[in-house]
Parts: sequence; C-alpha cells; structure tokens
Amino acid sequence: MAAVRETFQRPAEVRRVVLVGHSATATLNFRAPLIADLVAAGCEVEVLAPDWTEAQLACLKALGAQGGAFPLARTGLNPLEDLLTLLVLWRHMRQRRPDVVFTYAAKTNVWGMLAAWLARVPRRVAMVAGLGFAFTETEAFIGLKRAYIRLFLMWLYRIALNRADWVVVQNPDDPKVLINDCGVKSDKIIRVNGTGVALNEWSPYPPHTQPITFTLVARLLREKGVLEFLQAAARIKARHPQARFWLLGPLDDNPGGLKEADLRPWLDDGTVEWPGAVDVKPWLAQTSVFVLPSYREGVPRSTQEAMAMGRPVITTDAPGCRETVVEGVNGFLIPPRDVEALEQAMLRFIEKPELIARMGNASRRLAEERFDVRKTNATLMKVFSRP
Repeated sequence: MAAVRETFQRPAEVRRVVLVGHSATATLNFRAPLIADLVAAGCEVEVLAPDWTEAQLACLKALGAQGGAFPLARTGLNPLEDLLTLLVLWRHMRQRRPDVVFTYAAKTNVWGMLAAWLARVPRRVAMVAGLGFAFTETEAFIGLKRAYIRLFLMWLYRIALNRADWVVVQNPDDPKVLINDCGVKSDKIIRVNGTGVALNEWSPYPPHTQPITFTLVARLLREKGVLEFLQAAARIKARHPQARFWLLGPLDDNPGGLKEADLRPWLDDGTVEWPGAVDVKPWLAQTSVFVLPSYREGVPRSTQEAMAMGRPVITTDAPGCRETVVEGVNGFLIPPRDVEALEQAMLRFIEKPELIARMGNASRRLAEERFDVRKTNATLMKVFSRP
C-alpha cells in the first residue's frame, strides 16, 4: 500500500470518491485493494451497490469506506426499472457531491455515468472490464435476442461513455469496438492490465500432480466455455480415468446462463465435480492446470489469481484471454469453441507432467510483471486526479 501512496498524491480538489458497482460481492472481491488505497491516500470513499448485507458493510467499514444502496435490475431490459436506477443515483450524487465517480459493469457504466454527468460531477471515469454477453458470439451468428441487446447497449454506451471523462479498458481489442461501434473517442481511452491481484495474498503453491487436476473457475455461462470443458473432460476421462476435473462457480441469471440440468450428465457419471460457488484458493492449491475456454473477456481475474498461485493456463486465443498466456511458456492458447483443441492441450499435461512445474513458475513471473494490483491501482488513481 505504501508503494501506491508514493505514486499518488491526492489533489486538494479530489476528496470524495464514489464507486458504483453492480454487485456488493464482486465489488469486495475485485475492488477492495483500490478502496483501501484510496482511503490511504486521504480520500473519503463511498461504494454504491444494490445488494449489501450487514456482513459486507462491516467488511467495507473495515477498509475505511462506507456503503450505500440503489435499485438495479442487473439483467433486465425494463426501461422503468432503469430510469429508477438513474433517478436514485442522480439524487444521491446531487446530495453527496463527489469529486470523482468511478463505475464498472455494463449497467452501472450507463446509468452511473449519466447520473454523474447530470449531477455535474467534475471527474467521471468508467471501466469497461470486458464487453460481456452482448458482444460475445456463441453461435455462427448471434441470434435475435443477443443482436437486440447488442444494438441497444451500443446506443446506450454511445450516450453514456461520451459523458465520461475517461474510459478504462483491460485489453487491446475492446477499444476497437468502443471506438467503431459505440463512438467513444480514442483519446479518452486508457488501458490497464486487468483488475490485478494482490500478489502477497495469492502466493505460489507447489505444483500439484497427484492426481492431475484441471480446474475451471467462472460463472456458469455458455460463453465461458463451460460446455466445451465438460465435453473435453469426458473424452479425457474415458482414456485417463485418474484425471480430475473441477468446475467452480455459481449459476447465473445472465441470458447466457446454464441450468443445473445442463450439467447433470457430466456430474452424474462422475466426470466433473461441481461444488458451486466456493472460496477458490484452497481448490487452486490442489489444481494442476487452470482452464478457461472463454469466448471473450476483459482480462479474467480468475486466471490472474491462478497465475499468481503458480498454475499453468489453458485458455482461448480470444480478446482478453490471450493477454494471460505466452504460448508454450506458461500455457497454451486454443481456438474458442474447439473441444478437440482443448482436449489435446489438456492431454499434453497428462503426457508430460513436468510441464506443470515449469509453466506454473512462468505463470507466477508473468503475474508479477503484468497483474500486480498495486500497479493497476496507481494508474487508476492517477486517472482520478486528471482534470
């Protein structure tokens, strides 16, 4: 934390900072180091989310910040619900008069930025941490519902993100979409290397090879490549029954969400174990190889955590995912939606288990170079202070 304070001197005009998130759980998981660094720099920090629990508010208070709630239909398309979100956020910002508003996730980027602009907040920063469901193709063509959501979100982004002073992205591919499809000006886009991880909290573990275990950590969405992981696991299990496969993560009400019934065939025959939403750290400690066959990401935090713990990575040569792997050094890149390529990549670790230690060490080095949360936060805090 001291290293960050040395790189960020709070200007006198930056005193109150409001973060607007779509989920209290995600905010504490992903933004706690940023909140702590802002507080350490002398800022008054308030974090808005729709679903605080008393225990979460206590955790937030321990970081030195306070929490507030607002209504948000995270996946709905009801204009009345969205207008209520905008109105409540606008009223809150008019009353609190923050110096900086920082938003993240699709809906909070839209309604949070518009509310901050209407409330005349002097510094407005939006983070596009991946373009999500609407911009991720799951079929040969995207389907009517997805196409409608994409067009609607492009229109909203065109309005809202152009009211932001700065738009922060996490990979080199998303700016192309934001500029070409959403009309965001290129000179207001700033890139960081993902959310980052606290490297001291995600320490490397010795390589795990008995049994060789492949783990996917994600919300259970089609576009995360969950079905490809299950299918490849079944093929490998038939030839190497000693191999173990873990799927960690919750069901999700996102339009691309899978149902428990979709997983049942692989769970019932013992191909894959699914403990649900769990503390992933002890599971990663017993993981040989981390797998994320996603179709598109910002830069996935789950992969950054696995790398920090010294785990090789198999992921896709897709936006956001490819930023986590140097091919053949700390893992392998495969085409999205390619079950056979995923199977072959996993088989390489079974046939050559010595790769697990070598590539795991390379993952840790890459995490230290690219994904140190202190570096990410120092960049964000400098952005917050820009006029």
